Amino acid sequence: MSKRNPDPRTALVLFSGGQDSTACLAWALDRYTNVETLGFDYRQRHRIELDCRLVVRDQIAAQFPAWRARLGPDHLLDLALLSQLSDTALTSERAIEMQANGLPNTFVPGRNLLFLTLAATVAYRRGASVLVGGMCETDYSGYPDCRDNTIKAQQLALSLGLDTPMTVETPLMFLTKAATWHLAEQLGGEALVELTREHTHTCYLGERGARHAWGHGCGHCPACELRASGHAQYLQERAGC
Repeated sequence: MSKRNPDPRTALVLFSGGQDSTACLAWALDRYTNVETLGFDYRQRHRIELDCRLVVRDQIAAQFPAWRARLGPDHLLDLALLSQLSDTALTSERAIEMQANGLPNTFVPGRNLLFLTLAATVAYRRGASVLVGGMCETDYSGYPDCRDNTIKAQQLALSLGLDTPMTVETPLMFLTKAATWHLAEQLGGEALVELTREHTHTCYLGERGARHAWGHGCGHCPACELRASGHAQYLQERAGC
């Protein structure tokens, strides 16, 4: 782990319990003195992630004593309203497919914008000034609210609206999925890589089932395909070192 002097600011990590948010949580724990987590229950089809996120937190605390000392409370917000507003393949039993507008029907309009707004509200009340999210515009499904320009605009709006500086960190923004695996290894060694494989959940269909080389999931939804291809590239790059 890093020997850096930790930033004394409190960070709030948008934590779903998936691979990306787990890497972000480790990244934050490596950098900040106090780190809290925030999850959202929006009646997502893959609600099993809400159970996995608590297991991941417990495993990180158990396996990484230095991080355990920095890991603060978890928060969970009920966002049932989001599922009422969105008829998508993430909030209802529908086949995953591309739409006429070029976006997959797993896109939940405004989700990340709402998440960041509510996270900033929680952060304000908790005395935190840093939000950490797993948004990425490299290996991703094309969601417009994952783009760097969107996040930068949101950061400005939040800081102005709260009349206090609010930093939005997106450590995965320009990383491939393979690079995210490498980041986990750099931060927590093989232990964090194995924790990610065994305990995180990314599958859109909410399937755990048998464990693949890269972790649990259906193996054919877009999230599983991204995770699997990234893991294969990660192993190939490691072998070439």
